[in-house]
Amino acid sequence: MRNYLILLTAVVSFTGFTPLAAKTSIITIARHNNLITVTGKITETATGLPLAAATVGLNGKWLTQADINGKYSVVVNDTATLVFTYQGYVPQTIKLKPGQTILNIGLAKDGKALNEVVIRGYVKRNRDQTTGASYIITGKEVQDHPVGNVGQLLQGKATGQNTGNNFFGAAGNRSSVNVRGLSYNSNVRSDYAYQAPGTESYSHISENQFEDPATTPLSTFAVDVDGASYANIRRFINNGQLPPKNAVRIEEMINYFKYDLPTPKGGAPVAIQTELSTAPWNPQHQLVRIGLKAKEVKLDKLPPSNLVFLLDVSGSMDMTNKLPLVKTSMKMLVDQLRPIDNVAIVVYAGQAGVKLESTPASQKEKIKTVIDQLYASGGTAGGAGIITAYQIARQNFIKGGNNRIILATDGDFNVGPSSNKDMVQLIEDERGSNVSLSILGFGMGNYKDSKMELMADKGHGNYAYIDNITEATKSMVNEFGGTLFTVAKDVKMQVEFNPAKVQSYRLLGYEDRLMAKEDFNNDKKTAGDMGVGHTVTALYEIIPAGIKDGFSTSVDPLKYQKPDKKANANNTSSEVMTIKFRYKEPDGDISKMESVVVADKPLDLKKTSDDFKFAVAVAEYGLLLRDSQFKQNANFEQLITMAKKAKGNDEDGYRAEFIRLAESTKNMMKTTEVTAVNYQK
Repeated sequence: MRNYLILLTAVVSFTGFTPLAAKTSIITIARHNNLITVTGKITETATGLPLAAATVGLNGKWLTQADINGKYSVVVNDTATLVFTYQGYVPQTIKLKPGQTILNIGLAKDGKALNEVVIRGYVKRNRDQTTGASYIITGKEVQDHPVGNVGQLLQGKATGQNTGNNFFGAAGNRSSVNVRGLSYNSNVRSDYAYQAPGTESYSHISENQFEDPATTPLSTFAVDVDGASYANIRRFINNGQLPPKNAVRIEEMINYFKYDLPTPKGGAPVAIQTELSTAPWNPQHQLVRIGLKAKEVKLDKLPPSNLVFLLDVSGSMDMTNKLPLVKTSMKMLVDQLRPIDNVAIVVYAGQAGVKLESTPASQKEKIKTVIDQLYASGGTAGGAGIITAYQIARQNFIKGGNNRIILATDGDFNVGPSSNKDMVQLIEDERGSNVSLSILGFGMGNYKDSKMELMADKGHGNYAYIDNITEATKSMVNEFGGTLFTVAKDVKMQVEFNPAKVQSYRLLGYEDRLMAKEDFNNDKKTAGDMGVGHTVTALYEIIPAGIKDGFSTSVDPLKYQKPDKKANANNTSSEVMTIKFRYKEPDGDISKMESVVVADKPLDLKKTSDDFKFAVAVAEYGLLLRDSQFKQNANFEQLITMAKKAKGNDEDGYRAEFIRLAESTKNMMKTTEVTAVNYQK
């Protein structure tokens, strides 16, 4: 046990890594009588900017993270010594002074090169090949770390592979940890071992290719307002590890942020805006930004809600960043509800059960008490929980209201119907119920992103990943209306490109939202929904006609038909594209369509809106994270500079957080070896 705690100290000291295990964040301090609450703010020394998600530790154990404004609060003994860390910054170790309850900290950037020590549970592989348990400890001096007997811990040459289920092995199993040619054998109890992220799953992404508008003039897709991918990527980066490529969904990264788009006029639920400019990663290419904005509706004008909280209380949720965070998040949501709203609570572990029948939201304390009494144990009968939740939602259905299930889980179903196919079938069977299903994802290690993204798509709901209390506040409080109340459903977009102006085009992201061109006019085909105040951004990269490039492909001339060259020669239109989008009213079955054209009048990149530049910077970051075949001359210095200039009115600090995240990622990618887990579907 002693050696395990010493190794965690090394991790915190060199990386700011946050080991969120079942026991490590629960600090035993009940034996002390002099408990105090210490609050403060963690900032960057040079700029004074807050360091969101900076960690606060005690005795090598994680206590909390700073919120979006850099603020933190911990309960500790009045003689405690706290450790403050952040990826790429020099840690600070501060012993509390007598009576001290406010402690503001400034962290300076670490000027040393980020060499790395890689601890793996299995064999050495590169970023694409790595599977199973692995994470990175940054800092080449780990072996000589002065704390305790870390030198002894890391002595010797690598002789074996991890044979346990947890990072240091399951209870009673002897396992070895390989540290860049060094190894250590341990019999650490499994309940104190950090379970490395070895069983997370992500659907495979095949990037959209460049298309020839002469043969493929139409691009059709369903809108996506989710931001789960960005929050999940942030979790990986803040934990000192690059995300797996399939976790990087560029459209969700872009749509995590708010954009200042014009509100709809004349009672329409959705408005559209476009911009055309240069692609920073290839000045010969152009980018078209398509922005959709849903109407704002005052809270007192929103319809009543019939909500069912479907909460995973299985054994896998027994971690501090899972069920405790779920409970806090749901209580935040309860505080936003009105007396006309109703809440029921369904839970599932080895089996499903109703913990609270549908109850008026005016009885907030009753609802919160039920939430507080939940604890985690047993298997994960997620399928049974979904069936029960839909039954409760139908029994209390409000005609013309917001009927919605909110599922909070890590997605790791293992009892009864559990496969992706099973989940899709369960949800599709309920398609006619007019009950939406929104997903809140929690945790790490066994996280099933592939399952939850698919379920939210099929269930006409949102999908968010909540990794800390700041993200819970964003989803449950700041974006309450958009999270729960739909103003336009089955929103589809179809873009027709003019081959006289466009040689090739490519949609950035939305790979899992592509639709057949015939589906655009088919009202039986479901698509994405937009909630109150939601914005959606889509980016197309365009190769203008006449530009030489390495992406356009050629085929042999057809034998039985010839292209109509005369038709193209007569095309003198100045339009680059025509954009059509369809949507239905929340309680409607017949769609409405609107359209807009984009003229061949590109703006200089410097003259585009802050929103255009910032969205493009986020997209460029996604291309680099994916190591995309289309990244061309994308680079971190360029996107960081552009994002800084386009930060604009960043009241919530989310854009500033992105800039810090990009800077941390740039430093991580300077390492000689980069590790990430290649999670499969």
